[in-house]
Amino acid sequence: MSTITTDPSAPGGPDKQFFGHPRGLSTLFFTEMWERFSYYGMRALLILFMTAATTNVITSPDGTVLRENPGMGLDVATAAAIYGLYTALVYILALPGGWVADNLWGQRKAIFVGGCIIALGHFTMAVPTEFTFFLGLGLIICGTGLLKPNVSTVVGELYPEGGARRDAGFSIFYMGINLGAWLGPIVAGFLGEGYNWHWGFASAGVGMVLGLIQFKHGAGYLGSAGLLKTGASAEEISRKSRIFFGSFFAIIAATVLFGYMVSIGRIDVTITEVAEYLGIAVMIMVAGYFLYVWTRGGHTADENKKMGVIFWLFLLIAVFWSGFEQAGSSLNLFGQDLTNRVFFGWEMPTSWLQAVNPIFIILLAPVFGSLWVWLERRKANPSIPLKAGLGLIGLAMGFFVLSWGAANATEGNLASVSWLIVTYFLFTCGELAISPIGLSAITKLSPERRVGQMMGIWFVGAALGNLMAGLVAGRLEDMAYFDLFRSIAIIVGVVGVFAMLVSPAFKKLMGKVS
Repeated sequence: MSTITTDPSAPGGPDKQFFGHPRGLSTLFFTEMWERFSYYGMRALLILFMTAATTNVITSPDGTVLRENPGMGLDVATAAAIYGLYTALVYILALPGGWVADNLWGQRKAIFVGGCIIALGHFTMAVPTEFTFFLGLGLIICGTGLLKPNVSTVVGELYPEGGARRDAGFSIFYMGINLGAWLGPIVAGFLGEGYNWHWGFASAGVGMVLGLIQFKHGAGYLGSAGLLKTGASAEEISRKSRIFFGSFFAIIAATVLFGYMVSIGRIDVTITEVAEYLGIAVMIMVAGYFLYVWTRGGHTADENKKMGVIFWLFLLIAVFWSGFEQAGSSLNLFGQDLTNRVFFGWEMPTSWLQAVNPIFIILLAPVFGSLWVWLERRKANPSIPLKAGLGLIGLAMGFFVLSWGAANATEGNLASVSWLIVTYFLFTCGELAISPIGLSAITKLSPERRVGQMMGIWFVGAALGNLMAGLVAGRLEDMAYFDLFRSIAIIVGVVGVFAMLVSPAFKKLMGKVS
């Protein structure tokens, strides 16, 4: 039954509730749903498009040529490195995106502007040239950096009381993410693989436009959540804005110049090497940032301890995504090359397998959300660090299953699609134990004036994981699927066990936060 909030100062304002939660959650739910539709729809096609031959044709299962659908013709190592760089940079820019929201615009403006840039990027990719392909990726990177961390921050603002209800709210929000992540590959995959890659990219842009319309329509339900809260004067904000955007566009110009010099052979470096150097730079940047906030940030000892937990969660989520994000690269290629996708004479698009994990999220997110509330009432709710360790164990189990399925798979003896389905089920259990809970933890552990930045750090952890995922997937150039999946399973499993063993120590650092 719907209830009425009578306190006009509440973050969500005076409105009906959404499944027992602030009505503003529905606005953010559907905004994120359409943004994830666009992101995962394009992502499902990305490595398939880059590795497809420039003479690629679409055929029926009996071999009949239907139409041409040329790709970029890149080798797996290069395509995987580009994939890793793209997905990493999407999340790296969450850090400056969070800073812009905290200091210049507020979360709401950052979300809307970011969405506009994302839509422009997808429509740019719809133009079939190599230049527009990379330009579109660049625009999506910038737009997502503005939008992604700030939607999650506003969700946290709807729950000033914190606690398990906030965790449950983030689990519902996570359903919106995965509803979009399910629809995106279905629509973009049907158009992109079945007809023309660029039609798929365009459909992702349409999804983002729908998200922007919905966000503007439902903004009134957010109350004061997401508005700029800095105490700085207009002159100070203007000064910070000039410095930030001047520096940002200088970096963009330098990056474009660097890419041009590499393309003409004036700088001798491969895409894979660029990805490796970026990974090192990310680790140095994050370590330097935490050293700064711990020593010069003006925080209390208790705040520094909680930010220490955030740093530990950053490392764990990087390991988690380095395995999980194989879904868009090595698992996507395994689905294309060694998985039997023919049903009753019809061959399912490879990209549709990317919709399996979101389906499980939609089914299981309410179960996990209710489970955390049920356990908290009985004072048996696992700590956030322990849940993170459990998430890694679930991921490792998924890779052990897939390595088993890949052991005997060949072009003449394709693996059943059920191997990937079971793998994604285990991935999902691991994801629900670490990702939405981690999002909620950041909003609870962060000092008030650094919530956006710490949310950015969380997504930089995802960036590092995505970057490593691309580099690891590139090993398929000289490594069998079985060996790759088994190696990932062992490494992630060891980290997961260690995380569980040390979780009590990090729980103490959290103080009263649960």
